[in-house]
Amino acid sequence: MLSIGLTGGIGSGKSTVTKILGELGAPIIDADKVGHAIYAPDGPAYQEMIVAFGREILAPDGTIDRRKLGPLVFADAAALQRLNSIVHPKMFTRMRQMIEELRSGGERNPIVIEAAILIEANWQPLFDQIWLVTASKERVIERIERDRGLKPEQTEARIRSQLPDEQRRKYSSTVITNDGTIEELRDKVAHLWQAALASGR
Repeated sequence: MLSIGLTGGIGSGKSTVTKILGELGAPIIDADKVGHAIYAPDGPAYQEMIVAFGREILAPDGTIDRRKLGPLVFADAAALQRLNSIVHPKMFTRMRQMIEELRSGGERNPIVIEAAILIEANWQPLFDQIWLVTASKERVIERIERDRGLKPEQTEARIRSQLPDEQRRKYSSTVITNDGTIEELRDKVAHLWQAALASGR
């Protein structure tokens, strides 16, 4: 029974691939949502985050306000490292629990975890396969301008801040090139899913 890590840079179409896999019957875990739960008031990182960054990161309702936290960590590499050292291991543990819970509940299909920072966070041991979604810079810029309203130079700055695809490829068992139509992407993903079903049982 396979677990598949799905990763890719901004504008690659990773979320679209996740949506297609969900429609094909894959159980999906969204690492972003796991991260939010980790530092919710009842989450395992909540107290550590307050100790590390102070009560000024809290919203009036006591939750951690990402808009207050963001400027603190993205302006300071050491603070970002501190945040990651608190959150990433706890996310790894929680995602492993979620996989185990799905399996013990009878789930036989490959389980897909969508995680943009899968490689940066060293979560590779969670997965039997890592699927990387890539797209040309031109297509990424076009999509981000269309979907998020960012100017090309803003998108390029975000691309530069990420792990390059050449690095991601070193850890990936499958690369999904997404420069064509949605129909072409759907066809590629359907073939990969069928192969995963066949090999994962």
